[in-house]
Amino acid sequence: MADALKGNMVVGQSGGPTCVINQSLVGLVTEAMKHSEIGGIYGAAFGVKGILAEDFIDLRKESREALEAVARTPCAALGSVRKKPTPDECARIFDVFRAHDVRYYFYIGGNDSAETAFIVNDIARQANYDIKVFHVPKTIDNDLLVTDHCPGYGTAARFVALALLGDDRDNRSLPGVKIDVVMGRHAGFLTAAAALGRTKDDDGPHLVYVPERPFSEAQFVRDVDEVNKRLGRCIVAVSEGISDASGKPILETKEKDSHGNVQLSGTGALGDYLSDIVKKNLGEKLRVRSDTFGYLQRSFPTIVSEVDAAEARRVGEEAVRFAVGADRSGSVAMRRVGHGRNYRVETFLTPLDSVAKKTKSLDAAFIAPAGNDVTRAFVEYAAPLAGPLFEPGRLAGARVPKRLAT
Repeated sequence: MADALKGNMVVGQSGGPTCVINQSLVGLVTEAMKHSEIGGIYGAAFGVKGILAEDFIDLRKESREALEAVARTPCAALGSVRKKPTPDECARIFDVFRAHDVRYYFYIGGNDSAETAFIVNDIARQANYDIKVFHVPKTIDNDLLVTDHCPGYGTAARFVALALLGDDRDNRSLPGVKIDVVMGRHAGFLTAAAALGRTKDDDGPHLVYVPERPFSEAQFVRDVDEVNKRLGRCIVAVSEGISDASGKPILETKEKDSHGNVQLSGTGALGDYLSDIVKKNLGEKLRVRSDTFGYLQRSFPTIVSEVDAAEARRVGEEAVRFAVGADRSGSVAMRRVGHGRNYRVETFLTPLDSVAKKTKSLDAAFIAPAGNDVTRAFVEYAAPLAGPLFEPGRLAGARVPKRLAT
């Protein structure tokens, strides 16, 4: 076996922040401190932007107390970025790495971040620069291939489930139609999590629409009308990325990031659009409201899933162990080896190109045949990741007999 690679380490954070992304950061740092192969431990401010600018933080100088406080804090402590490096910028990255003797590079993020890691690793091989490049999974969208699920998703799913659970109680108090638009460009995992808080047959959300199935405005109106007539109210959870039968998004903007991703429902326009459709077809007097969950679920404190936090820390630690022990670069992935009360996962290493720039969709078995709800199989998949939810109470509702003629 070849001698272990020795040198300094750089870690960066990329893409949308999550409530547990800093657990992965701290896992990387604390594990790296245990290995003599790794010298300096540097944090790149705002991902690849920080590398290009040589804007590094010496993470060895942070106290353990400070690191643990950061681990419990939502959002990217180093700052995040959405940037795909150009060939010239990649050359600059290696100039910086050489100058700082960087031999270990860890990038925490989603599929776009995996693509950046893949690009850096590929150019390093072409330049015969000896470096280990590792992608550490993170995304609330839960749309990375290979891994069973992604750190960040469990807590965001918990937020959505609790928000819809509360919305259901609000809607019972003042009945009407309520539409909640949830993040999800191509994958409906986060929107599907809205169903996790249901315990009774009449609990909302009553309708769930995800991007994996074509969205019909006419069928949507019929669905809402049926539920509203049956229950006297209707709660809808809908993904921002819903598209028609031709694949065209129901609503989108012209804004794009450097990876070519189009901004979707951040303005709340989709919720307003769907509300207008309901009113136009079912009557202007019908009480219809909408909310867009935008960025709320990415950084909401105090609701962190314990499982999510532990797994986010673990993939950071495992990335360092793989980097020191393996002879290749890669992405850390999780495999479910226990279910229900025996839920647990194991980690493994997958090639960077198996994750880079690709997305995973909801399994067909997770979507109800009618395309307007999720199945029990999805609940069993997602419930361990979100953790136990609030259990609402209900009045028995025994009615006092009327004494006057109606």
